[in-house]
Amino acid sequence: MGRIIYFIVNLIVKLHNKFLSINDNSGLGLSDKQLHFLIIGLFGFILLLIIQPLFRWISKNYGLLFITFSYVFTIVLVVSFAIEIGQAYTGTGSMDFYDVASGILGFFVAFAVYLILYIIYHQFKRPVEVDSQERS
Repeated sequence: MGRIIYFIVNLIVKLHNKFLSINDNSGLGLSDKQLHFLIIGLFGFILLLIIQPLFRWISKNYGLLFITFSYVFTIVLVVSFAIEIGQAYTGTGSMDFYDVASGILGFFVAFAVYLILYIIYHQFKRPVEVDSQERS
């Protein structure tokens, strides 16, 4: 188990360093918190797109969005803390709660956009019902 955790921490550190390198070399100039916001938000959004159809297939229930959100939020939370713990463990960064908060905020924003599009789609998808009194 220790090897698996070490492997995951090293993988996360390598990815973190790669994103920092891309940021520095491209001249974007994003702060660590901005990178966490974008990357964790995108990560959570991609998980949402993968997990929701899977849960829909399993449950065949349209009230599934809450379950999917809860599951993805849990993963995003765990990964966000794992990144910070990995940074503290390897000395590649400081363990900062606000980085975790920025990443989670990124996921909330991505989810809010998804939820708005989801609601709009399902509003237009419904057939329009005509009242029987209006026809006569």
